[in-house]
Amino acid sequence: MACFEKHTDPELVLLLQQGEEEAFDEIYRRYWKQLFNEAHKRLKENAFAEEVVQDVFVDLWVNRSSRSIGQLYPYLLTAVRYQVFMLYRKHRKMPCFEEPLEHMSFSPDKADGQFFLKELLDGIQAWLTQQPEKRREIFRLRYLEQLSTREIAEQLDITQKTVQNQLINGQESLRAAVSKLLILAAMLMAHLS
Repeated sequence: MACFEKHTDPELVLLLQQGEEEAFDEIYRRYWKQLFNEAHKRLKENAFAEEVVQDVFVDLWVNRSSRSIGQLYPYLLTAVRYQVFMLYRKHRKMPCFEEPLEHMSFSPDKADGQFFLKELLDGIQAWLTQQPEKRREIFRLRYLEQLSTREIAEQLDITQKTVQNQLINGQESLRAAVSKLLILAAMLMAHLS
């Protein structure tokens, strides 16, 4: 039996992805209490907090080979927050869920907030590279150079209506991509560095 207490998080993740149960047990021992406290802080109920943490660890084990986990603790913390949110949606009418969810927000000053912001920006950049060249250029001019639709139309020698249509179509596509990204980020929150 190997001693997993001295392994770093990245080593444990690698062993976990290889199906090493003892690595999973060490991750559980290392982070269960912190994750429980995080869930309890939001839910104020032991049973719900335990359920959330249990769901996170079950998901971690079941999907161990298909998850890309860069930083273990931010990943687990985000998974807990996502499970709390899902539990809130499921039990909206319960008294313990009637408090505001201000705890669910991410602070850009904290590590998880920096990770989340970077992940979001990386996702938007990936989305942008998949867009047609003209749309990419219009988005760059509009949102990076802060040009008006009229100025963009003049610069690209196209109609203002074309610029507006490209922005509308792009915004709808981006909204769908960001929605998926936010759900994914909440579950995978491992690449925030």
